[in-house]
Amino acid sequence: MRVNSHSSNDEPVIKIEGLVNTFGDFAVHDGLDLTVRRGEILGVVGGSGTGKSVLMRSIIGLQQPTAGRIDVLGRTITELDLDQGIGVRRRWGILFQGGALFSTLTVGENVEVPLKKYYPDLDPAFRAEIARYKVMLTGLPEDAVKKFPSELSGGMKKRAGLARALALDPELLFLDEPTAGLDPIGAAKFDRLTRELKETLGLTVFLITHDLDTLYEICDRVAVLADKKVIAVGTIPELVATGHPWIEEYFNGPRGRSAHATHLHGEAP
Repeated sequence: MRVNSHSSNDEPVIKIEGLVNTFGDFAVHDGLDLTVRRGEILGVVGGSGTGKSVLMRSIIGLQQPTAGRIDVLGRTITELDLDQGIGVRRRWGILFQGGALFSTLTVGENVEVPLKKYYPDLDPAFRAEIARYKVMLTGLPEDAVKKFPSELSGGMKKRAGLARALALDPELLFLDEPTAGLDPIGAAKFDRLTRELKETLGLTVFLITHDLDTLYEICDRVAVLADKKVIAVGTIPELVATGHPWIEEYFNGPRGRSAHATHLHGEAP
């Protein structure tokens, strides 16, 4: 298992400067700046159309920005081609919305996909054992390894996708709406799993979500996208103190008040 040798929580794992993403004449991002610190869970929120997923795709190299610079794990992603980026891509894992599992592969085979890609000479039996371990690490029963995605519940599919994201022992984990579609109990369990894995494995987590419970329960800081930029980043109390109308409505609306009350109740002795 990889041991994280970095200890400074202030060390940037992701640093974005002047990011511009345009589609035709429409600018999704215009001069966006953001820093993600090592060892934190950073939640990313914003209204519909603010480009949360486009931001993540830019960071992982699936979306070529119009302008700007993105550094990830000490490498400038915006200057690397696909071959040059292999080294840094081995160091992160991604859970896309819905799990994005290959329907014709079993859960174990899905988890083996990145292992086959980056370590093609790995012994097949050892590769299968790694996949089994990763599946169990996410709280799935061992027999889930042999099941197909169609045989899994929504929550189990998320965990299977997470197992695949953890296949290469990443330092950095990207989660795109991980609790979307889950019932409140399933979402809470996934939140706890995320926090436990972050602490156990020394992960840095970039988490796109609209789930207020998730933001309150596990995020160390939250970045707010609006007006084509990150307009604020900080703890929830720090964000609310900015007085920005969207932030005020988001965190102090009925759902925000409910999530805050639940969080306070959960912290009570």
